[in-house]
Amino acid sequence: MSRDILGDVEKHFWLTRSVARCMDISLTEAMAEGRLSADEYAQIVTRCRAANCSGECEVWLSQQQAQTASAPEFCANADNLNALKA
Repeated sequence: MSRDILGDVEKHFWLTRSVARCMDISLTEAMAEGRLSADEYAQIVTRCRAANCSGECEVWLSQQQAQTASAPEFCANADNLNALKA
């Protein structure tokens, strides 16, 4: 019996979008503008699923009171999200 080591797709999809939203990044707009491909978007969500930091991410998201300039350091997608912000 194989065990899926990745986290729930839906949960990590929303965590990824939520961190981006805190940075004032619309991943949907980034795709429409050609700055993010569908494959890159899928890779970002998959990287989040494999990172094992969802609890830390949920706490970080709950503490955001204003827009932030960068992704949290622990985020497996920090480089990708920060590049989209630039």
